[in-house]
Amino acid sequence: MLVVNRFRAGQDPAGLRAELELVHGLLAAQTGYVEGWVGRNLDDPDLWTLTTRWANVGAYRRALSTYDLKLHGVPVLSRAVDEPGAYEVVEPGGVLNVVEPRVT
Repeated sequence: MLVVNRFRAGQDPAGLRAELELVHGLLAAQTGYVEGWVGRNLDDPDLWTLTTRWANVGAYRRALSTYDLKLHGVPVLSRAVDEPGAYEVVEPGGVLNVVEPRVT
């Protein structure tokens, strides 16, 4: 499972970078974390991303519920661009997840 969170740096790109690196470090310490990185858009340097890959969606959700992530991560992640950020990784010839309507 892949999680892509995008952010606008605004007036403090160095501050956002530091925050994203901190959150990435907290996420990387969690069970089920596979890999991840902080990135900046080449064409629009105001646009940043925190991208992480997880063993499964449950591992990501459990990571977000840890004390350190609630305290330090959620305030940063809540400023992400408001868009869906969870993706399934599509392998060549792999079977895709069954699309079911989400009840909200």
